Amino acid sequence: MFSKACEYGIKATIYIAHQSLESNRVSLKGIAEEINSPEAFTAKILQQLVKNNIIDSVKGAMGGFQIDKDEISKIKLSQIVYAIDGNKVYTGCGLGLHTCNDKKPCPVHDNFISIRNDLKKMLETTSLLTMTKGLDVGLTYLKR
Repeated sequence: MFSKACEYGIKATIYIAHQSLESNRVSLKGIAEEINSPEAFTAKILQQLVKNNIIDSVKGAMGGFQIDKDEISKIKLSQIVYAIDGNKVYTGCGLGLHTCNDKKPCPVHDNFISIRNDLKKMLETTSLLTMTKGLDVGLTYLKR
């Protein structure tokens, strides 16, 4: 459903938020290690998240990545997905066909519309804070 870059972007943002709640900035290397992502690939993803004002980058010896604590509850999962994958998760075909619409539907078109609508609702209502809270109590994990 999401691209690999988007999956890493979501995990990186959750990790940065979790550390930011503890007033910690995290390095590129630390993020890449935590989410099991190649460092160069992670850097490109983080650039997109900075560009879209989801995370902040602080340069220098005490620099790293962070999110303002007050913003963590306001950031929705949909913003992260849009920053990396755009809106294709809302418009794409369930089978990946290039021409799939009401006039030329794929075999799963009608069923996929309701799934896509439910996904959109979940992405737009799930906050970064909600996703971060589970890490503290061991209900959610970023590594396998």
